[in-house]
Order: sequence, then C-alpha cells, then structure tokens
Amino acid sequence: MITGELKSKIDQIWNTFWTGGVTNTITIVEQLTYLIFIKDLDETETRNERKAKRGLPFTPVFATEQQDFRWKNLKEMDVEARHAIFSNNVDGIFPFIRSLGKEKSLFSIYMKEATFGISKASVLDQVMEKLERIYNDHMVDQDTKGDIYEYLLSKLEGGGTAGQFRTPRHIIKLMVEMMQPTLEDRICDPSCGTAGFLVESKRYIDKKYDVTELDKHSQHINSNMFNGTEFDATMLRIASMNLYLHGVEEPNIVDVDAVSKDNETANEYTLVLANPPFKGTIDKDSIAPGLKNVTNTTKTELLFLALMLRELKTGGRAAVIVPDGVLFGSSKAHKSIRQEIVEINKLDAVISMPSGVFKPYAGVSTAILVFTKTGAGGTDNVWFYDMQADGKSLDDKRNLLVAEEDFENCFANYQDFANNEDFVAKCDIPKILSEWNEVKNELVSMTAEGDIVNDRTDRTQKSFTVPLTEIKENDWDLSINRYKEIVYEEVVYEAPATIIADLEALNQNRANTLEELKKMLG
Repeated sequence: MITGELKSKIDQIWNTFWTGGVTNTITIVEQLTYLIFIKDLDETETRNERKAKRGLPFTPVFATEQQDFRWKNLKEMDVEARHAIFSNNVDGIFPFIRSLGKEKSLFSIYMKEATFGISKASVLDQVMEKLERIYNDHMVDQDTKGDIYEYLLSKLEGGGTAGQFRTPRHIIKLMVEMMQPTLEDRICDPSCGTAGFLVESKRYIDKKYDVTELDKHSQHINSNMFNGTEFDATMLRIASMNLYLHGVEEPNIVDVDAVSKDNETANEYTLVLANPPFKGTIDKDSIAPGLKNVTNTTKTELLFLALMLRELKTGGRAAVIVPDGVLFGSSKAHKSIRQEIVEINKLDAVISMPSGVFKPYAGVSTAILVFTKTGAGGTDNVWFYDMQADGKSLDDKRNLLVAEEDFENCFANYQDFANNEDFVAKCDIPKILSEWNEVKNELVSMTAEGDIVNDRTDRTQKSFTVPLTEIKENDWDLSINRYKEIVYEEVVYEAPATIIADLEALNQNRANTLEELKKMLG
C-alpha cells in the first residue's frame, strides 16, 4: 500500500516536472515510466549477470558500446552529458529502447512512440536523483511499482471514472495460485492495465518449472503465452515494458477496445485472469454482436463476462473479479449472463470479498468468479467462500494485520497457515487455497479417526456448496447472502419487574451515599 511518505516523494518529482516546464500530465506519467523502465532494465541485467556467474545461460541486453545506457552508469555522469545521451535520437537511449523488441512485434510498435520529453538537463538530473532516493528508501518491488503507477494515474483527468482500479497484488496472487497456470496455457487478460495478472502468472510459472522445461517452451513463453487487450496508449507501453522486464520478449498486448466490434478473438485461450472495469459503459452500436446475444446490455462488467466465454477454448477456465451487483442484479441482462455461466457452462466457485479490498481507491464490494467453458453445462454444485479478512485492515490505510513474512509465505505454505486459527481470523487466503484444493479434487476434510470435519453442507460456515437446482430456483442469484445461514445467539433479558427493582436499589444506594457526603461536609 502506498504510504504518505511515498506519495510525498512522488509529488516532489511531479512538482519538479511542473517547475521545469513539463506540465502535461500524460507526458509526466510517460516520462517517469520510461525512467523506471530504464532503471529496472539495468537491475534485471545485473541480476542476470550474477546468474551467469553461476553457469546459467544469459544473453546481454546492453552491448559493450551501450554500457553508458545503464542506470548505474548514467547516474554517475555529468548532468549535461547524461542529458545529451537521452536527447540523442540517432544512437541514444530512446532509439535503444525502441529497438529492444523484434522487428514488427507489438512491443516494438508501441515503443516506437516512446520519445524523450524532458528539455532541461537540470530537470532530468533532479527527477533521476529523486527516483533513485525512492528506490533506496522504499525497496521498490513489483507491488510498490504498481502503487506508484496507480498514484500517478490518479493524477490524470478522469482517472478511475470507468471503475478501473489496480488489483491488489495479494488478490492477483490468490487468483493465480488457484488457477495454477501451466506451460501449455495461453493466458489472457482482456483489460490488462499494467499487466499485473500476466506478470504474476509468469512468476508462478518461473517458480513451478525448472530451467530445462522453461527453455523447452521458450518460444511459446516469449510470444504466445501472455496476451492482453488495452486501448489506453500509456497502459499499452507500461504493460509491454512490465512484461518485457519479467522475461517475456514479445508480449502480445493488443491495442483494441476488448468488447467492441474491433475485437474478433474467439476460442483462443485456455486461461483468463481479469479485473474488468466495474462501472463502464460502451456505445451500443460499437458492441460486438455476439456479446449482445449473451447479455443485451451496455454495461462493461457484464459484456466482459460474455467476452471471456467467447475467447476461451472449450475446457478453458477463468477467474474474474466482479462487483457484487453482477451476482444479484435483477435486470434481464444480469440474469442472462449468470444463467449462461451456470447452466450452459460450469461455474466452479464464488468467493465473496470484503468491501475494503480496493480501498482507498474504491469501497465497492466484489467477488471472484471461477468458471470453466464447456458449452454443455456441467455445474452440479457451486462452492461459495465468505472471505472476511484479506490480511490487511479494511480502512483507507490498509495496514498489514499479520507479519509481512507470514503474509508472503502463506501462499506457498497455505496448508500450514490454514490450520492456524489466529492467522485465518486475520487472513482467509490460506484457508481459501486449502478448501479450493479439496473442492476441485472432490475431497472432504477428515479427522485422523476418519470422521468428516466439513462436507461443505453447513451454511453457517465460511465455506459451503450450493446445488444447481437451488441456484436455478433463485433466478440464478449468486450472492452469498442468499444462501448463507446466519446463526443468532439467544440473548436472555431479566423480567421487567426485576430490572425495576434493581434500578430502585441503585437509586436508594445513591441517595444513601449522598446523605453520608452531606454529613461529612456539615
């Protein structure tokens, strides 16, 4: 979560741009993004050089004659000499950046628009110095970079008005861990933003497979596995740079409005991970006709669900964040998309999340839908989980409620943490992963003696299943409150006469005490 101190330092960089004559907000965001990219590119190169010393294969990004382009060398240069390298549009840094992708690749196409826009050497010097200080003081990781991007984008006019908010990294990680991407997958995020879901999927795959397996599938990984759509030019470049820095040489991020007629993708992907816009709308004449056949609406949160079903191959699976309104909305469009997912395909899970998950950017209540495209039904029972805590406070501060090390380790060692009641009371994530593992493998929790602990029929618990027939009877309602049973504790009150007698006794005691005080004073 971005802190007040970090915000203040980013504001200082912003003010440096303004006082230096760079006042266009989009230009500031892009220029700062390029500098972050250049710094991260050097750090990635340094890490790979260390790995090469251990015998791992390594192809340098910076040639011998391009060593001056590395951040560690740039920051030591004379101010004017450094600015000259940035400004040189023939063989300087920006021509180098534009040449990183293969010829005619999407990455190279988007990066062709990358241009240097800081005219004063002193401004570049101050911005780089402040950025270096942020990295040194805050140990900037992927999550912090995401927070920085989010804060920068909030400064753009209209930022967040279409319901576009960055998904917290731990929620992304939860969804990726649940879906367990493989080397055979083609993964897509149709509203990719900064490519958080795709980057986390790449991280998961890098950890899961050894170098030999990764090398065997390198062509698929570099050009075919990771796909996304995004129509914002700034986000296209950020997403492309983000994936490139995480080892995807040719990220397939397409410049298109995903739910429009311009996007004709169908039956392409085996896994979709997404957090589409919550409150957006699209002109009805621009909507792809096939989507309107599934849900006749202009609401993007419904159209994206129809799009995912179209883009998935049969047998493909999806994990997507939706606002609660999608689960219980009473319009024909809401009901039709829910029926399509539940009856025509296979709905696997509904994970209700607390409303504070997206704070401070939004307070909307959301849920994660997990479903599989079958085209022939298959839903027997739907697993519901009532997430009540995600490991962070649910106010605007979003402070960690558990030890940071435990918060990171609870994904890989979820079974150990799932049995820790104190931890689960503050963070449901390991319990969700443990229960999900049992659900998808059709297992039940049992004691050592063989007694069933949870067969998921007890609806007073956080985790339970609901049969298809009941969902159908409830007009395809998927809100957890429709099915969860609330246990009320019986409160026993004293009889009125007893309460009156107690009050009279208290009054008499007070009167006696007052008389004693008067005697003491008189």
